[in-house]
Amino acid sequence: MNTVLIKNAKIVNEGIIFEGDVLIEGEFITEIAESISHKSSNCKVIDAEGSYLIPGAIDDQVHFREPGLTHKGDIASESRAAVAGGITSFIEQPNTVPNAVTQELLEQKYQIAAEKSYANYSFMMGGTNDNLEEILKTNPRNIAGLKLFLGSSTGDMLVDSSESLEKIFSNTKLLIAVHSEDETTVKENLEKFKSQYGDDIPVKFHPEIRSVEACYKSTVKVIDLAKRTGARLHVFHISTAKELDLFTNKIPLEEKQITAEVCIHHLWFSDEDYATKGNFIKWNPAVKAASDREALWKALLDDRIDVIATDHAPHTIEEKSKQYTSAPSGGPLVQHAVVALFEAHHQGKISVEKIVEKMCHNPAKIFKIEKRGFIKEGFYADLAIVNPAKPWSVNKDNILYKCGWSPFEGTNFKSRVSHTFVNGQLVYENAKIKEIKAGQRLLFDR
Repeated sequence: MNTVLIKNAKIVNEGIIFEGDVLIEGEFITEIAESISHKSSNCKVIDAEGSYLIPGAIDDQVHFREPGLTHKGDIASESRAAVAGGITSFIEQPNTVPNAVTQELLEQKYQIAAEKSYANYSFMMGGTNDNLEEILKTNPRNIAGLKLFLGSSTGDMLVDSSESLEKIFSNTKLLIAVHSEDETTVKENLEKFKSQYGDDIPVKFHPEIRSVEACYKSTVKVIDLAKRTGARLHVFHISTAKELDLFTNKIPLEEKQITAEVCIHHLWFSDEDYATKGNFIKWNPAVKAASDREALWKALLDDRIDVIATDHAPHTIEEKSKQYTSAPSGGPLVQHAVVALFEAHHQGKISVEKIVEKMCHNPAKIFKIEKRGFIKEGFYADLAIVNPAKPWSVNKDNILYKCGWSPFEGTNFKSRVSHTFVNGQLVYENAKIKEIKAGQRLLFDR
């Protein structure tokens, strides 16, 4: 049996940091103590002195592009990048090709991941205007939830029928996660700018096309629907200050019926960055004003926003280099998300305990993920060791995404992930991936 002893770590769990040791036997954490002696001659010992030991991050929103879009990325390539970044579990979205909108198509993705994934995995069932029958077949024990696109994005999964939305919200017990932008508002804004610029719209206008009002109007509508029907709603990638008062911090997370997520790019970039980054920071919803970014940080820290994710969505350099209307939205982030948050910690914006709460504990709580997201005896040994004093720079040579680029290129980070464990197996060590596809299908306590 695989045995690993991590010694002298700053263990971060449930709002506390304490120095100690963690013993891994097989897939599980079997002992946590101030000091643990070597258990056997074949026990691998890792001295983590000076470094943080955190639960592996759980990314509740990624697009790994398989099947059908594997020129951009695939489950193997992007899960490798994820574990290099300390993300040990991901929930992938249904807008692959074909869209995962039937039980058969959904299960095909699980079969691919079972063979290829370095990280633990789950896949969202996709909702459309006319697949309620398939939605209701979804097993909440082994599927993360249902994804609805209320604003069009990559793929063709727009749910724009009020009648269909009402039926879905009224009938499913699944967690419903939404991309929330009002499609009519976006289309009207786009036509206004196309009449002036044609297809070559300056990307700086992206946040005016994918506007604050488009986000707010949609989010008000979907929250009202969730409240009327009693549905369990999770709003992905909140990007505006205006939306934040729609969410509460007055009740414990476990009691919330409506929860919210923010993504790394909305916490890091602002509309000032379009001048240098162009389409490479073109996301849906758009990166908006610096004032929105500051409001998102505030809501994250006061618990109106519950989760930090990536919305990892790779496209090729060639695709992103096209003119505005042809360049797809999205970008790769899983390799750099954890260290970007640690950089914010160095800047005094967030504590390490809060990073762990928002990237590890809360996704596990919201999705009711079984035995993951915490450093506890009896839990799966999904762990990352982060050295807070190991500076490095992001460049083409160390980017693991299949698309070969990162919006963080040229960024200097003070912290680095040194080790990542998935189900007790050391899959990443000192900048090297071990070719161990250790990922397992996530299960849910429902």
